[in-house]
Amino acid sequence: MGRRDRLISTSILQAIFTTKSQRDADKQPGLLAQLLAFFSIFQLHLARYKATLFKKLRNDTWGIEEEEYTESFRSPSRGKRTDLVPVGDLGYSGSTFFTTPNSKFLLKSLPRQFEQLFFRDRLLNPYAEHMERDKASLLVRITDLLYSPWYSLGVALGAAPACHIVMENILYGKSSCAKDDQNKWETYDLKPNDYFYPERDIAGGRLAPESVKERLIDEFPDKIRVTIDEKEDLVAQLSRDTKILQAANAVDYSLFLVRYPAAIGSAEGDKVPVPSGKSAPWRTGLVSRDKKWVYRAILLDFFWAKDALQAQALTGLVNSYNFLKWGRDHGPMSITTTSDEYRVRFLHMIEDIVEVPDSSGRPAGELVTPQSSTTELV
Repeated sequence: MGRRDRLISTSILQAIFTTKSQRDADKQPGLLAQLLAFFSIFQLHLARYKATLFKKLRNDTWGIEEEEYTESFRSPSRGKRTDLVPVGDLGYSGSTFFTTPNSKFLLKSLPRQFEQLFFRDRLLNPYAEHMERDKASLLVRITDLLYSPWYSLGVALGAAPACHIVMENILYGKSSCAKDDQNKWETYDLKPNDYFYPERDIAGGRLAPESVKERLIDEFPDKIRVTIDEKEDLVAQLSRDTKILQAANAVDYSLFLVRYPAAIGSAEGDKVPVPSGKSAPWRTGLVSRDKKWVYRAILLDFFWAKDALQAQALTGLVNSYNFLKWGRDHGPMSITTTSDEYRVRFLHMIEDIVEVPDSSGRPAGELVTPQSSTTELV
């Protein structure tokens, strides 16, 4: 772990382990504290945002025991320094990723301020209400939101992120497998791939290196093979989940799909550990219809608002580019389309990648949208 990662880790852990009453949290810091915070570069002062709300979600809604949650941030070796585990670059956004020492929870930074403000000010309350109301929701369980309440040079210079979310890690259990079995786990960050991606679509992709294009979007080279009832339940659930994102004008979210061979952990007493909290098939692992794979899936990365200033600016650029192409319209990007249109394409993508048997028992190439799903789209 490098110095920067260690200092960011220390900032996060201090926020998690510091217990403050709401009255103390609301107090204005003294001048010395403000000066120290201002000159901080990597080790920022972080605080828990709406700690009571997130504690209620953890304990009451998701059934995550508070002691288990807090202990997840401690080193399993007594006397050893506690550090989060840096995961590296998992995406295209420039976020910093860590896991807790026991890998039960994943931490992701939100480096762009408009993402932080969108989630805190517009989506958080509808998200919490939806999670409390719909226990089977596949929206990722966000267990904490840490933010920097004071201005600092580190934030201004972009040296350290001012906001982190803590969320469930549906890859939990992978590290407990044998090394050869760990290499058999597969992950896919799935979005509709028929949008306009400049790095891929301008000049045949010759203007961007392969390392950039590979991180743009994942393609699932197979089908998710489940029963008809399991597909109907999945599409109906994602319809309900994306409905609140549509209402908040969110776009560019994705389905994070994990699969590993069903033979892993099939031996008695050798089960793959499952994520914390109340169990649900797509979180703990759903066995494929052909018994070859175990699937896990959640919906994440719902922090981009269509009406944010950055999205509006990009919309203008894309429209100008399409106009100058004299009729060869590439269409919108996934971050410049409307939330209604993105939701429709996203659910169609789910329909396409999930395969069920037809009435004869053979895999069906296409299936008419279940009535329960269609109703949700209206």
